[in-house]
Amino acid sequence: MEFMESVRAALKEMIIPELDRIKEENGQIKAILEVTNKRLDDVNLHLTDQSRRIDETNNRIDMVREELTKRIDMVREEVGSEIKETNKRLDRLYEVIVRRDEHSKIEERVAALERDVNELKRRIAA
Repeated sequence: MEFMESVRAALKEMIIPELDRIKEENGQIKAILEVTNKRLDDVNLHLTDQSRRIDETNNRIDMVREELTKRIDMVREEVGSEIKETNKRLDRLYEVIVRRDEHSKIEERVAALERDVNELKRRIAA
């Protein structure tokens, strides 16, 4: 039995300090793990907040895009209407110019006819 006691005592001397060192390291690992988990929780909260802000920004961008699209459509309609009105005015101006050109030609023909009539009158009188 004494042998068993001495083996037991030798094992205790070798194993117990090693177990104490392992317990101490385990405690340090747990403390580091707690700090790491706390840091991960903080990062997750930060990411969640950033995600929320991104969603809000995207919603604002969508609202601005819709508003700009409506404004562009309104301006497009106004410009289209103005272009149609301008085209009508140009058509009218073209008609006026053509009439003036025709009027000028008619004046030339009338002047030529007057010359012919005057010449005929002179011939008859002579």
